[in-house]
Amino acid sequence: MRILVINSEYPPIGGGAGNASANIARWFVAFGHEVAVLTAHFGDLPHQEAKDGVTVHRIPALRRKQDRSGALEQLAFIASGTLYSLGLARRFKPDVTLAFFGMPSGAIAWVLKFLYRIPYVVSLRGGDVPGFRPYDFKVFHKLIGPFLHVIWHAASGVIANSHGLGALARAFDSSIEIPIIPNGVEGSRFDASQRDWSAPRLLSAGRVVYQKGLDLGLRALAQLKDLDWRWTIAGDGPQMEPLQSLAQELGIAERVTFLGWQSQEALAHGYHHANVFLFPSRHEGMPNAVLEAMASGLPVVATRIAGSEELVVDGETGILVTPEDVNALRDGLRLLITDSRKREQMGQASRQRVEREYSWESVARQYSEYLEKII
Repeated sequence: MRILVINSEYPPIGGGAGNASANIARWFVAFGHEVAVLTAHFGDLPHQEAKDGVTVHRIPALRRKQDRSGALEQLAFIASGTLYSLGLARRFKPDVTLAFFGMPSGAIAWVLKFLYRIPYVVSLRGGDVPGFRPYDFKVFHKLIGPFLHVIWHAASGVIANSHGLGALARAFDSSIEIPIIPNGVEGSRFDASQRDWSAPRLLSAGRVVYQKGLDLGLRALAQLKDLDWRWTIAGDGPQMEPLQSLAQELGIAERVTFLGWQSQEALAHGYHHANVFLFPSRHEGMPNAVLEAMASGLPVVATRIAGSEELVVDGETGILVTPEDVNALRDGLRLLITDSRKREQMGQASRQRVEREYSWESVARQYSEYLEKII
């Protein structure tokens, strides 16, 4: 089977969706499929390269930031991707297209179906589903909503990566069946061996944006100044300076370290040197950062939202708290900060859970079987 994967972000750019598409593509090759990826060019990355058996085509899309892109850049990717994909489809002759995000990738896949009758599947990731992060995307979703209906209905399948995201998608369009295929994690990349559990060392990883609720973490930890803890935040984004100012205002700036954007290798190192993962996010699809933390053997303190509540078993692999509730987050953190033995037990349970239920091989096999049924 020849599979064309379309995603405007692909490592080393982007976040969880890029990571997911790269791991799934890699396993597609391991299963014997031919795979080409169409993604956005950034910086001095090669315009075309073979990586893990996957042929990656990077096209001009005005991408300015490694970790995120805006509406203009997404429109540029649709225009550039549509033009480039016409020639790529004639050369590669894909049997099926897998589009990560209904928009912008789904729009390109729709054109390929219209012109060449290539069936496609849309993998919903979060920001492409109306109702997700309304504080960021309300206007965007209102504008693209009519197009999403067209793209979803023309697709041979629409898949969500969590039950919560699937429910949100069905609320937008109840006429479409939306199966669930979760994200995965490559456990071998993360070191869950012996670590120092004595001094509480907290880690958060991801885009530094309002969605991630890092402001809630600062306010919760500001109420725990009597305890010995340090918090490291890996990632970049528009909330960096406001959060640094808030940490200063709360009197905890000397305990909070903002690392900025980190490579996958540096992140793996960071996971190993932490002993609690803090994830107070407001909205998620299926958070790769939580999976990576669990694969690294970390207990997770997270908000009870879609994705996180499917991964974290409250009281077993971590602690789940009510979203936006700073006092509940404070209490959950206090419980783990003051109990090194509980941190260790929950960390071990985290690693066991992802090994048992969330491998990228399993995720890719589910996608592979789904695509094979379509063609």
